[in-house]
Amino acid sequence: MIRSKRLQNRITAGRFTLPVAILLSLFCWVLSSILLPELPVMKSSYPLWETISNGYIPAWANAPLSFILYGIIGYFLIELNNAFAIIRMRASVQTAIYFLLISVCPALHQLYAGDIASVAFLVSLFFLFKGYQHPRPAGILFYSFLFIGVGSLFFPQLTLFIPLFWIGAYGFQALTPKSFFGSLIGWTLPYWFVLGHAYFYDEMGLFCQPFIELATFQPIALLDFPLWEIATLGYLFVLFIVSSVHCLVAGYEDKIRTRSYLHFLIFLSFCIFGYILLQPAMMVHLLPLLLIGVSILTGHFVVLTNSRTSNVFFICALVGLILLFGFNIWTLL
Repeated sequence: MIRSKRLQNRITAGRFTLPVAILLSLFCWVLSSILLPELPVMKSSYPLWETISNGYIPAWANAPLSFILYGIIGYFLIELNNAFAIIRMRASVQTAIYFLLISVCPALHQLYAGDIASVAFLVSLFFLFKGYQHPRPAGILFYSFLFIGVGSLFFPQLTLFIPLFWIGAYGFQALTPKSFFGSLIGWTLPYWFVLGHAYFYDEMGLFCQPFIELATFQPIALLDFPLWEIATLGYLFVLFIVSSVHCLVAGYEDKIRTRSYLHFLIFLSFCIFGYILLQPAMMVHLLPLLLIGVSILTGHFVVLTNSRTSNVFFICALVGLILLFGFNIWTLL
């Protein structure tokens, strides 16, 4: 058991953890492309995204661009922790976890609208955290919701997160009448530019389609989940539950500000789980968003615990990750 403790400490605090995770991620991507050369890409009806994807992005560039976007998300995860000290130390383990979780899901190795939405979502989250007890939060929330608006142009369902971010802003004591209207202006600003373009070029469908997509609710069919999605969601839910319980039980060790951030991430991740269950067709778009919260919470857990139980769980999680990758490859063959 001493060895297992040393293993957890070395992996979570080691300087080579992130580079090794990136190399393992690249290996998984290459292996997936070899074993699954004709992996189908789920088509969407988002006009702006389809215009860019079909007109400007060649098929061979889908996977590399997707990996680059995930790399950008990984960088912002490090900056998010450095700026707000969520894990109480300068750590990159949350980025390593994000890379590994993305890598074991071969279906996510293609470029989707949700990937771009995830980048905008994480930047929006950065500004939301920055608004914590800010004396003048209107400008901060304007930028936060501006990025939600930009992301929703590619993935309209990102608009559904606006009430959640308002709840977060209220919890951070940043929601005032002025900041509320500032957030509305920030969200609508990208749509004013799209409206001007659509009106000038007589392409009003480009402006209206995101709202049509937002109002379209597919029938709830829990039996429609493929096996790889069930296995992946089950694995992530276990990580989420264990990490969330640790945050709630051992929260007294964190500052009040940090507890507020962690509690919001727990709430946000739980809601994303609910979104996925209600709309299984959105899985490939929502999963990168879910992994942001799960990676931070899991990173907080594995870095700040060192008990015998946590070490056993850490080893089981690593073994489970390997098995999950093999299972996902097998089900998609």
